[in-house]
Amino acid sequence: MPRNLSLALAVLFLLLTSHCAPAAQSDPLVALTPYITLTASATATLLPLGDGEGAQTALPTSTPFTYIIQAGDTMGALAQKFGVSLDALIAANPSISPNVMPVGAILLIPSDQNNPTGEATPTPVPFVISQIDCHPTLDNGMWCFALARNDSDSALENLSARISLLSADGGVVAAQDALPPLNVIPPHASLPLTAFFPPPAPLGARPRAQILSATSLAPDDTRYLPAALGTPLIEIAADGRTARVRGEVALPANAAAAQTVWVAAVAYDEMGRVVGFRRWEGSGLQPGASLPFQLTVASLGSRVTRVEVFVEVRP
Repeated sequence: MPRNLSLALAVLFLLLTSHCAPAAQSDPLVALTPYITLTASATATLLPLGDGEGAQTALPTSTPFTYIIQAGDTMGALAQKFGVSLDALIAANPSISPNVMPVGAILLIPSDQNNPTGEATPTPVPFVISQIDCHPTLDNGMWCFALARNDSDSALENLSARISLLSADGGVVAAQDALPPLNVIPPHASLPLTAFFPPPAPLGARPRAQILSATSLAPDDTRYLPAALGTPLIEIAADGRTARVRGEVALPANAAAAQTVWVAAVAYDEMGRVVGFRRWEGSGLQPGASLPFQLTVASLGSRVTRVEVFVEVRP
């Protein structure tokens, strides 16, 4: 039974596999986020890259830009971080209460020329969308994946894009904001920005991605912990419809305790196209300890031939 194994040595771990055997036991997953649970479709169809083939590079844009709210964020701290006044930040986001900051919501960061520090609002850094594909589901919905590629030497966070579905005459028939399964994309790695279009999705529409935001992550940012994956195992089913991932997430003894542990698996077909993804969530990882995980990712399109695995841990 051929298997490929790889050991993670960094904060964010990347594992590739191309030939694995099917798992014999059933999948006991109970801790997966429902919105990223994929439904396999026997008639899934790949849609073409919007606006011509090739990669799309995100060029720096003028402010304002967007930020994805994370656990522990406050309006005051974000106003200070981005060099804008608190009043301007609140006014730019009337639908978000400063007292209830919904994790995962998109916050508009305005330009404030009169902020007391004189600091300019950060400009989004460039990244590349190398492919965009959409896959219908059995309930007539549709998942769209825009693969974000980080060619820089720094990790990127707060990536987002707007995926629009275009009719034959170029009109927008539906649009959704697309986010990655993790907050951070490591240097020289890729993660899909994902969006789900509820049924009835406009099948046959042509997808297009417009990049909204991305910022560089400082190497010493204390919001993320130096986790590692120990001897993970990936098993691809014989029919290529699913892949099972098992392993452990470990923290060094000198790290802070982790309250949030995420493991993301991204499935690719033989053409290098994203065909599925899934995120496992855990918590309560202590310094010097490890936390076992297992998940199964299903394909919405062609057979799975390799899987990339990433881990993200936060205090």
